[in-house]
Amino acid sequence: MREIKLCPSMMCANFSNLKDEVVALDNAGADIFHIDIMDGQFVPNFGMGLQDYELIRNETKKLLDVHLMIMNPSRYIPLFAKKGANIIYFHPEADLQPARVADEIAKQGCKVGIALNPGTSVTSVKELLLLADYVLVMTVNPGFAGQKYLSYVDQKIDELIRIADNNPDKYSFEITVDGAISPEKIESLSEIGVKNFVLGTSALFGKKENYQTLLTKYKEGA
Repeated sequence: MREIKLCPSMMCANFSNLKDEVVALDNAGADIFHIDIMDGQFVPNFGMGLQDYELIRNETKKLLDVHLMIMNPSRYIPLFAKKGANIIYFHPEADLQPARVADEIAKQGCKVGIALNPGTSVTSVKELLLLADYVLVMTVNPGFAGQKYLSYVDQKIDELIRIADNNPDKYSFEITVDGAISPEKIESLSEIGVKNFVLGTSALFGKKENYQTLLTKYKEGA
């Protein structure tokens, strides 16, 4: 069985029965629940609400990550930390002092996640990687589900893997990928060292097979 974590993107869940969705995914073996928070400014869309987040947190003891696609993310870090987030991702370009944001996440007792848009280079955030527990590589432009995987981002993933492998005493982050992650991408990216996969409509939601069948298949590499 692969040593990977599968992270349902709850933005893609059935909101008419969100509680049942959380319970089903939990029982099926989901590892981390992925929550997208958007403000309509950093990305041209609005994400999940605080009540959705609270419901999910109340219904599972699994890890919960919050992906802040918002301007000035430091304003909301204490709120989500207090409400039980385990991992908080932020985009460095959304704050004038990104190192301070990373430090605040750690001070609040959460794991530090750095999120990289397709157009954000590794070079521009290399110092921040020293502070990161997780690096979320966006493989689509953020804000909307159902997009196509941007293959040029593979070069960025390769670069991050080289950095971590060549400097294990300095860098200890795990790589997470998010955006059009298909079963084929789970297969190929897990082989090169990607640990965490955010799953939306390309691999998990809206499929004929149930959640347990799908998640088991992806973990076993079937």
